[in-house]
Amino acid sequence: MKQRTILDEAQISRSLTRMAHEVLERNKGTENIILLGIKTRGEFLADRLQDKISQIESVEVPTGTIDISNYRDDKPGQTVNAEDIVIDTDLNDKHVVLVDDVLFTGRTIRAAMDAILNSVRPSKISLAVLIDRGHRELPIRADYVGKNIPTAKEEIINVALMEVDNENAVTLTE
Repeated sequence: MKQRTILDEAQISRSLTRMAHEVLERNKGTENIILLGIKTRGEFLADRLQDKISQIESVEVPTGTIDISNYRDDKPGQTVNAEDIVIDTDLNDKHVVLVDDVLFTGRTIRAAMDAILNSVRPSKISLAVLIDRGHRELPIRADYVGKNIPTAKEEIINVALMEVDNENAVTLTE
């Protein structure tokens, strides 16, 4: 198997800075924006995005996590849990920006939207992903993308983050 680096630490940081600017520009600031990171790596990317927005605007955007494991369509019969969304802010009538590491088939994002809409009614849900690799099975697209990487289905994208993997890199394994 051949592995090559797609993004190094500096490129990840620059991508997140650009995404933070895009979020602010499209929403004309930080009002009513909430970042919700999809566990596991999405939660750390949401924290990093929050830091970038804070550096730009000097405002701390509410940030939380969402665990979609009870909403996956490949695990029927799962029970819904009130602790699936962890944030100390009401999501009703807010613009929720879902944050994840890789957008592939779209099924994780569908599960995240199901989890949110099961309990609250945001004014808008948008999606920020570090990597969009294509191969959608559902009609879902990201609003904010760090990098588009067209891949073959059998290729593997690995996102390594310091908080989990002790390094920052995005690699493609063929």
